[in-house]
Amino acid sequence: MRTRQLGRSAVRVTELGFGGGPLGGLFDPLDDDTAAQALAAAWDAGIRYFDTSPHYGIGHSERRVGELLRGRPRAEFTLSTKVGRLLVPQDPQGRMDEAFAVPATHRRVWDFTRDGILRSVEDSLARMGVDRIDVLFLHDAEQHFEAALRDGYPALAELRAQGVVGAIGAGMYDSAKLTRLVRETDADVVMLSGRYTLLNHTALDDLLPACADRGVSVLAASIFNSGLLATERPAADARYDYAPAAPEVLERVARIAGVCAAHGVTLPQAAMAFPLRHPTVAGIVVGMRSAGEVRLNLAAFEARVPEGLWSDLCAEGLLDERAEKPGK
Repeated sequence: MRTRQLGRSAVRVTELGFGGGPLGGLFDPLDDDTAAQALAAAWDAGIRYFDTSPHYGIGHSERRVGELLRGRPRAEFTLSTKVGRLLVPQDPQGRMDEAFAVPATHRRVWDFTRDGILRSVEDSLARMGVDRIDVLFLHDAEQHFEAALRDGYPALAELRAQGVVGAIGAGMYDSAKLTRLVRETDADVVMLSGRYTLLNHTALDDLLPACADRGVSVLAASIFNSGLLATERPAADARYDYAPAAPEVLERVARIAGVCAAHGVTLPQAAMAFPLRHPTVAGIVVGMRSAGEVRLNLAAFEARVPEGLWSDLCAEGLLDERAEKPGK
């Protein structure tokens, strides 16, 4: 599998990365064996970039990723995690976590201070059982952006200067705030959630041009927009950005799927190919919860998508003209 460099750093990622959200029990519970099989299948398929976060399953995802990677040569994989939330132990009292299907053994405390970030990194290293983190992101800082930019980013830069991490940046869905981070710092990479996909091209307005200007790489996450683009035709109850998809969104996706079918391409194949066409996008990060999902995603990733698809989508008003031939 091809790899790409992140910004001006020495860190490289495979073009298809393993997203660790589902390993934390996102939407539905997930047992350790199924998670382990998913990770092993990804490794066997050649995926060498693994992304996780303390937020995902209040530590479950980090622990599961670490259990796989501890048995692999450290030089052969790239690992990213995130900071901004500290996990504080608590008595679950029979309750489940609000965001993930796991017992509420911890509560999350927002903390973008230097001390909070250093503690978060120390906790993550212990949970994963690894000696270093390759990429570190400020996570979901939309509502805490000033603190993250003022206090959090300098802490990341300090860790990079010390060699504790290899590349730094932020992971958010707000492309305008990511654009400001790119313009005002020397970040290496940003992880953009759901804003440069086959359905949503809004990052073309601000973030992608800024990244091109500043030599910053983009990792495109949530490329299926919460599963809406993950099947050949959208289901009536499909979600878009974690909420029920509106009828007009479902209609637009159905039209996109029809154009794809005319080119012998499925919706997931096009959704995976689309972000990687932009010169700033170093890779896509896809959440996977089972070995079967890994195999399905790998097959879609490897499919050949004809260039004529993009021009036809553009002609139908379904693709931003700037995305038809990005960077040209």
